[in-house]
Amino acid sequence: MNPLDDPLHKLVGDRTAKVLGEHLDLHTTGDLLHHYPRRYAERGELTRLADLPVDEYVTVVAQIAKADKRTYGGGSGVRLEVVVTDGSGSLTLVFFSKAAHAHAHRLIPGRRGMFSGKVSVFNRTRQLAHPDYQLLDAEDGKEAVDAFAGRLIPLYPACKQITSWRIAQAVDTAVDSLAATGWAGVGDPLPPELRSGRGLVALPEALEKVHRPRSKQDIAQARDRLKWDEAFVLQVALARRRADESALPAVPRRPAADGLLAAFDARLPFTLTDGQRKVSEEVFADLATEHPMHRLLQGEVGSGKTMVALRAMLGVVDAGGQAAMLAPTEVLAQQHHRSITEMMGDLAEAGLLGGSDLGTKVVLLTGSMGAAARRHALLDLVTGEAGIVVGTHALIEDKVRFHDLGLVVVDEQHRFGVEQRDALRAKAERPPHLLVMTATPIPRTVAMTVFGDLETSVLDQLPAGRSPIATHVVPAAEKPHFLARAWERVREEVAAGHQAYVVCPRIGDEEDTKADAKKAEKAGKTGKAGKAGTRAEAEKAEAAALDDERRPPLAVLEVAAGLAAGPLAGLRVEVLHGRMAPEEKDEVMRRFTAGEADVLVATTVIEVGVNVPNATAMVVMDADRFGVSQLHQLRGRVGRGSAPGLCLLVTDTPEMSPARGRLDAVAATLDGFELSRIDLEQRREGDVLGQAQSGSRSSLRMLTVVDDEEVIAAAREEATAVVAADPDLAAHPDLRSALQSLLDADREEFLDKG
Repeated sequence: MNPLDDPLHKLVGDRTAKVLGEHLDLHTTGDLLHHYPRRYAERGELTRLADLPVDEYVTVVAQIAKADKRTYGGGSGVRLEVVVTDGSGSLTLVFFSKAAHAHAHRLIPGRRGMFSGKVSVFNRTRQLAHPDYQLLDAEDGKEAVDAFAGRLIPLYPACKQITSWRIAQAVDTAVDSLAATGWAGVGDPLPPELRSGRGLVALPEALEKVHRPRSKQDIAQARDRLKWDEAFVLQVALARRRADESALPAVPRRPAADGLLAAFDARLPFTLTDGQRKVSEEVFADLATEHPMHRLLQGEVGSGKTMVALRAMLGVVDAGGQAAMLAPTEVLAQQHHRSITEMMGDLAEAGLLGGSDLGTKVVLLTGSMGAAARRHALLDLVTGEAGIVVGTHALIEDKVRFHDLGLVVVDEQHRFGVEQRDALRAKAERPPHLLVMTATPIPRTVAMTVFGDLETSVLDQLPAGRSPIATHVVPAAEKPHFLARAWERVREEVAAGHQAYVVCPRIGDEEDTKADAKKAEKAGKTGKAGKAGTRAEAEKAEAAALDDERRPPLAVLEVAAGLAAGPLAGLRVEVLHGRMAPEEKDEVMRRFTAGEADVLVATTVIEVGVNVPNATAMVVMDADRFGVSQLHQLRGRVGRGSAPGLCLLVTDTPEMSPARGRLDAVAATLDGFELSRIDLEQRREGDVLGQAQSGSRSSLRMLTVVDDEEVIAAAREEATAVVAADPDLAAHPDLRSALQSLLDADREEFLDKG
């Protein structure tokens, strides 16, 4: 048995093992040794005390400058105040009562140590009350012993319940125990030829060097090796997924030479972009094979992904199959259905008076449809009369049957769980082809990790006729007249015959307030637990906590009423949000699309898919409460016609705040791929295998998908070669073990259903 799989209590005792398990999710020796130092303190290094964050747990390395005992409460109480310094600032350590007497003889000027606790402020002075500490000099108060000279001291990610150096003691115990046996039984997941070819040290050496470095070169060698472990094992899992997919049988779908697709192309009033033609060729080449297509189509807002997907669906219908498009919301499903039927014209009216003989039926299926319309749609699907269906989660229900499902198109894939996608694919007799679309541009490294089991196509060219979008930040608190000017600009756009969106973070009635409270409570619990949710969820919880300290987020209902009675009085103002009845939402969108409304005040229900070419202006209220990628998606709703677009990001945040920085980044570029990188750098990648699905801590501890592109790309090549030569990894037992430990059962299932 691999000693890295041994439970921690064997090494560190039940009490320490319980704390490590409950609060840091470390349960085995391997977990502990892969809990890497967050940084290293050098002997003599001065950590900047001046920059310590208030209300956070910290570990500092500093020297005691002075120590004083003082009485209080008329002499009944004793307080020990110890001032430590690092040259940049000072920090006060405070002990009361018995602790003051107990520590006074050890904490004397001249000694150096590590001190850990929660930073608070008293009388404008930063302090640690009753901190844990470990002195780094000899007990007699002399200079530090030679053993400490020049040593790199690992400082570990810690928590209130266990300090960095106690984690270090546990790590030392583990390293000593394994080193005493010569690291017997500890396998190495990297094949020997890969290690030698890449100049990587063996795993035991890497673990010793990362926890007990003698030089910065040791740290660099260890990090290089351990990054490869994470990248390679993950890429092997994804390579096996790709290999399994390519081995499945599928029905080749080749469009007829003079069929539906050719008729559709002949009627197009515009020319496809070079990017659309190139991606379409990739898609049709996949559809023509006897193995299921498994492709990710990503691209800029408005780059024409829907057109590529529609042509693929028409090609499958040409070949005698059916195609299903799964959309995350009813508004988007209705929008897709409307735009597809409009683009196809009589080709979407097979069997109807005036319909084309080459055509097919295009049906809509949502959960809120009436019983009669639903029966007709289901009948058209099971008989094959409908070649294309656009729907929401309703497509996944058991009652839905297809005559011959050949292609599944998933729009805005991040809105769906893998189980939902898998349930729709399972409705085909043989595995259908899969086209996954996202309007959120994804950096190459993320695509290779999160979607490493998919072939990727990118649309980065906008169709002819798309107009530029100017984006500006409106600092409403600092310059109220800027906000007034924003509403004037909206009136000017309407006067010129155009329309505008106003986006708000929430809906704004009593029911919405209760829902927000429940979400905030849930987010707060998630943030405290640190395990149950993704980092993004934790950041939302943190943002919610910050929001509590200022006014509530602006709401659709209040803003719409205020605008209609104030700066936009006389204009036709409509509202749209997710809790409206489906028929009402559809009617509002119909009126707005037809130009019967001037201003649409909405939530992010319009974020993707909504296409109204006459809408030229957007005002995003409380824009700092939205993410970078989300703002980019919202902005893509304007400038979709011949007139230029205008997006105004309204915020109350101060000029130098991180939130303002995010808004400035959005205003500075229309490049979604650049913004996605900025977004990722700010919130990091969390668990690329879907932490929300598995509930476990992130599988990436050393590797960062933002910075380690070369490692990830190289690991993908190596993994593909290894799996091609040995699909079952029979010759790589240590690699198989690493897969099992890194990818628990839930994550394996997540990958299998990707």
